[in-house]
Amino acid sequence: MIKLELKTNIKCNGCIAAVKPGLDDTEGLTRWEVDLSDPDRKLTAEVESEEVKESLIKTLEKAGYKAW
Repeated sequence: MIKLELKTNIKCNGCIAAVKPGLDDTEGLTRWEVDLSDPDRKLTAEVESEEVKESLIKTLEKAGYKAW
């Protein structure tokens, strides 16, 4: 299991609701959360491989958000 911490441009609960379906359906992504109180809006996630990390980032991009 790989633990990720990525900065995002997710700003509110509505943004989280927009990305939730895609992230919940991402195979190999076992857990994720966004800390809206952090200035960097960090997304913390547990993934099974580096490929899943790339899939997670692409899923966010499809919903109109960025992660780095």
